[in-house]
Amino acid sequence: MRKMSTYWQHGLSMIELLVALAISSFLLLGISQIYLDNKRTHLFQQSQAGNQENSRFAALMLNEYLAKAGYRRAPDQLIEDAFPEKTYAGCKQFGEGSALSATNDGLGICLRYQPVFSGELDCQGNASPAFTDTTAFKAAPASSLIVLAIKYVPGTEPQNLDAGTLECSNLTADNPSYVELLTGVADFRLEFGVGGADLLEKKLTEGSGRFVSSATWSENDGPIRAVRYSMLLASRENQRDGESLIYSNWYDSADATTKARLAEGDKSRIYQVANGTQTIRNLMP
Repeated sequence: MRKMSTYWQHGLSMIELLVALAISSFLLLGISQIYLDNKRTHLFQQSQAGNQENSRFAALMLNEYLAKAGYRRAPDQLIEDAFPEKTYAGCKQFGEGSALSATNDGLGICLRYQPVFSGELDCQGNASPAFTDTTAFKAAPASSLIVLAIKYVPGTEPQNLDAGTLECSNLTADNPSYVELLTGVADFRLEFGVGGADLLEKKLTEGSGRFVSSATWSENDGPIRAVRYSMLLASRENQRDGESLIYSNWYDSADATTKARLAEGDKSRIYQVANGTQTIRNLMP
């Protein structure tokens, strides 16, 4: 009689396979969530680092040029002779002895100063007109006077808050044109501390100087003695979760037109504010 052989089953049963698939799915979901969280954190930190870098550069650059405003190579030269009354394209009128003014649209500042040395570079990297007498503390010729305009230019599309730029132009160049210094600027505010000969008296009696908006300032308000600026820097969209206190505070203090533009272009961006107040030391007695 033929003997029957017994065969044992090898491999996984259906139940074991389903259990393995379920466990693998949970592991994959966990790993995927960790990857997405890490990616989101990386993008947030990258955007924030970009904003902080831009804010430091903006403050450094603005403070540097404001520190030059009103500089004269010869300390004994009358300030009225160094900076005569004049109007430049795109700027409000400079009064006699005035080194600062505002752009016509109120979105920037115009400033003028004498070069420290012959052929000094401007914000565009171009050399100022050379002068032959390079003796120290010798007044520079009027032709070498440097006049710069630094202003905020919003993005062409209002909702693209990260497309706003800070631009600069040398108004005494043969063909003045603006070059980009910084991008990612969502909004810009500028105020001037003004006062004439009675500025010190007012400060002693009232306890503080008087600041006016660059949009409303005119030469009748008095010469500019200090500049206060605030800049809102924005990242790309969809970079944050939840609300932004920086955005909320800036939005609450904005005018109606700016509020509409900010609300349209917010789109969960990350924000940083750069601000400062610079006294025009070269004009102080």
